[in-house]
Amino acid sequence: MSIVLEPQTAAPARVPRPAPRPAKRRPSASSFSVNGLLIVGCAYMVLPLLWLVFASTKNLQDLYATSALSFGDFSLGENIRQVFAEGGGVFGLWMLNSVLYAGFGAVFGALVSVAAGYAFDKFSFPGKEKWYSFVLLGVLVPNTATVLPLYLLASNIGMTNTVWSVLIPALTNPFGVYLARVYSQAYVPGETLEAARVDGAGPIRSFVSLGLPMIMPGFVTIALFQFVGIWNNFMLPLVMLSNEKLFPVSLGIFSWSSQAYAFPHFYPMVITGSMLSILPLLAAFILLQRFWKSGLTAGSVK
Repeated sequence: MSIVLEPQTAAPARVPRPAPRPAKRRPSASSFSVNGLLIVGCAYMVLPLLWLVFASTKNLQDLYATSALSFGDFSLGENIRQVFAEGGGVFGLWMLNSVLYAGFGAVFGALVSVAAGYAFDKFSFPGKEKWYSFVLLGVLVPNTATVLPLYLLASNIGMTNTVWSVLIPALTNPFGVYLARVYSQAYVPGETLEAARVDGAGPIRSFVSLGLPMIMPGFVTIALFQFVGIWNNFMLPLVMLSNEKLFPVSLGIFSWSSQAYAFPHFYPMVITGSMLSILPLLAAFILLQRFWKSGLTAGSVK
């Protein structure tokens, strides 16, 4: 009697069930409100610039005959020529004055702020926190509130209607000092300075050779803030200066705008000059934005 064994068949493999798809979350009312505020903020900042670009291509007739966000007959070249030809080329002198005021204030004002912030962070001296409290108090005071006292001080020493009446106030920036101290705490380790002192470096040598290179991102940031603030400054030059050849571009365009009521041909020049005046700001941001990256020395203590 023979026994025949039937071949055993393998059990069918179980097919894994697909994981249930997570239910799509519907955007909440808070996300709609946040995105709406962002869109409104972007439109608030971008639309005036777009209008400035479109309006600079129009002549006087097109400014009133065409819509706001549309090109004119592309009179941009003619408008630029009129801007630089008006008053014997005084607009070019205004631009150079603004570059002088803003460039001087950005470089030397940022250097003063960085040195002061570094000193408040790394040095110990009597009344340190009290003096720093005065600096923070200066941050709360608007710049327009200091224009009249500055004018009285400048008039007492005969410094009004000179370039120094605009350059010297640009060296002080309480917010820059506060920002420099924050950068110094983050980028300049105390152990590195201690090692420099052991090697024989004094306070000034330590700041120039170690502190300033480490805090360079903060220096560039403060310099950009200074450059933009001085370039757009209006009240201080308005009070201090009466000579048209010393005007910055902001005050010069204002003088043209005040004449446009009686002489309408100034309107295209005011618009085109305003567009040209923002080009140095764009160039400064584009050229210096690579310095905003965080330094590799932050916290790198061996």
